[in-house]
Amino acid sequence: MDDTRTRIISAAMKAVREYGLEGVRIQNVSDLAGISPGALYRHFNSKDQLIEECFTYVDKQAAEIFEHLKFNPVAMAADPVGTVKSLWLPYFRFWVAHPDETVFYHRFRDSTFFPKYHETRDTSYFSSFVGMVHTFKATFPRLKTINLDLLWLHILTCTVLYAKYVVEGVLPDDQETEDTVFRLLCTGLSGYLKPEKAEKGKKNLKMKICPSES
Repeated sequence: MDDTRTRIISAAMKAVREYGLEGVRIQNVSDLAGISPGALYRHFNSKDQLIEECFTYVDKQAAEIFEHLKFNPVAMAADPVGTVKSLWLPYFRFWVAHPDETVFYHRFRDSTFFPKYHETRDTSYFSSFVGMVHTFKATFPRLKTINLDLLWLHILTCTVLYAKYVVEGVLPDDQETEDTVFRLLCTGLSGYLKPEKAEKGKKNLKMKICPSES
């Protein structure tokens, strides 16, 4: 992506943060990008195309986080919650460090534009993240009972929402916020992050203690 196109995308997200998704105009974007509206239209055919390109651009940046993280399946089995946190924390910090992107991303996903865009979007750039999820499912069979689309939406929505509160000054940007948000996210997951062997052992122990129960 050339510098001008990237500058336009950055300007568009900044404009959405300032004027709202519905209120932003091409003139607002071109002013912030330091180019004429005509020059902008040489890169994007319409405001809708520009907005969609902005979302894809940010989404790919977020996906790249998982490309560079160290993922150790052995450590995951020994400390599942700690492993989840090591994967989630860089993701949360990415959003906190990119205020315009965070506000834009949240507004676009919550808009009437998103459902139609989502029908045809390509999410293959999340392949590394998907691979990690499959490894978790293989190690912790209980995760297979969860609708993974719903699980991912829960993590994504809460992470971006709380990051937005941080960049807007509603929440402090500190360790306590990170720890609290993570605990809230993981409370519902804790019952699923148990290896199958541990579950079988627990069941057998129960049968020995209470032989009358089936």
